[in-house]
Order: sequence, then structure tokens, then C-alpha cells
Amino acid sequence: MKIRSDSFENGKPIPAEFAAGQREGDGVGFAPNRNPHLAWNDVPEGTRSLALLCIDTDAPTVPGMAGKPGVEIPVDQPRADFVHWAMVDLPPGLDAIAAGSCSDGVVARGKSDPHGPDGARQGLNDYTGWFAGDADLEGRWHGYDGPFPPPNDLRVHRYFFRLFALDVARLSVSDGFTAADVFAAMHGHVLAEASIHGTYTLNPTVEA
Repeated sequence: MKIRSDSFENGKPIPAEFAAGQREGDGVGFAPNRNPHLAWNDVPEGTRSLALLCIDTDAPTVPGMAGKPGVEIPVDQPRADFVHWAMVDLPPGLDAIAAGSCSDGVVARGKSDPHGPDGARQGLNDYTGWFAGDADLEGRWHGYDGPFPPPNDLRVHRYFFRLFALDVARLSVSDGFTAADVFAAMHGHVLAEASIHGTYTLNPTVEA
């Protein structure tokens, strides 16, 4: 099974069109936040559904440093995963997701019922926890919300779009599921996996 994108090249920078944050003069602000185009082929025989995850594997582990004036997040700071998209129950005959078809703009407090392929279910991404306690943005963030790495981070972030072919038609996850729930429910049901990744940074001193 193979996956590709017309929105970015594997291992290359993701355009701001498909990010949640972008540079604005000397600062940062919200970006168009459209989901990128994805397409795949060679889905294995016996596939009954697909699952899609987008994960930033370079999220800082000291949140208080993010965006703090006069502070730079070092490249060698330990990193963790930050989930940007969790979608399950994609029909096995589907072979592409159009750019902007699942997300087109930032929705304060998150999208309650994001668009997606017929039959697919979309779970919570990690902006749900990131914005907890923010009076303007706190909420349940479903579906795709793109890159918005700290502008003072010296590390270029990598965003992995991981597609899984499963032998079950409906994954055993409840409403409000997370990527962790998806990984647990997929155990023993994965027939194949394909992935592609892009890079992104908001640090003007760092080249993606």
C-alpha cells in the first residue's frame, strides 16, 4: 500500500495553506487550516475499512517554554507526539481525500461535526488538551487541525500521515475517541500501513 499527496512532497515543507498557524510579520497567527490532499493505492485484499492519523512527532515536552519571549526551545529537548487528526471507518473503496474537504479554516473551540468521507468518524485531536483553560479557544477539537509549532522552537517539526488498512468494517471506538484509542482498537487488525510526512516550522531562523 502506498500513499501520496499533491499538497506536499514526502519529507518536504508543508505549505501554510495546510497549517493552523503561519507567520504574520514579526509574529504568528492562524492559517487557512485546510487538510491536505491525500491519495493511496494497492490496498490489500481483505481490507474492510481504513484509518488515518496525522501525528507531529516533535512536540516539545516543556509546554511552558512554547512562545515564551526571550526563550528558545532547544533541538535536543525530549519530544512527544501531538495528534492533529484521527479518522476511522473510511470505506475500503475510497482512494483519495481532496484538499480542504475535511477542514477549511480554524474554528474556535473546535469543529463539532467536521466534514469527511461518507461513513467515516473523526475523533479528537490534541488541540483539545492544548487549549484547555483558554477562555476563547477551549473546547473539543475534532477532525483535522494542522501544524502550529511554537515559533521559538529550534527543531523543525515532522508531520506523519499514517494510513492503516484494517480487517474490520467498524473500529471499536466510542464518540470522542483519541488516537490512543485507535491504536488500541486496531491491535491485531492491521493488514498494511503506508505513511508520508511533511515538515513545518514557524521559527524565522530555522529552515524547514
